[in-house]
Amino acid sequence: MPTYTYRCESAHRFDEVHTMHSVPEKSVCPECGQDARRRPAAPHLSVAGSSAYGLIDAASRSAHEPDVVTSLPGAPRRPGGGITRNPLHAKLPRH
Repeated sequence: MPTYTYRCESAHRFDEVHTMHSVPEKSVCPECGQDARRRPAAPHLSVAGSSAYGLIDAASRSAHEPDVVTSLPGAPRRPGGGITRNPLHAKLPRH
């Protein structure tokens, strides 16, 4: 959810989090109790892609809502167990 910045007549600044469709134009200042108007604020920009945000969200969710495990995970892969049937792989050098 987006964060909105408010400022009252006494120049107290504070931030509130609201959904985009229910953001109020005015709010009550927590310091002095006066009406505070919403002020323009810089958008939160990031260089992280959507896959990075997915990992961050999954990590924060797992801290509070861990997955329930009902059985042990599958057997680990055995070394050298991967057999390829691709004829192009036969031309690769072997060690």
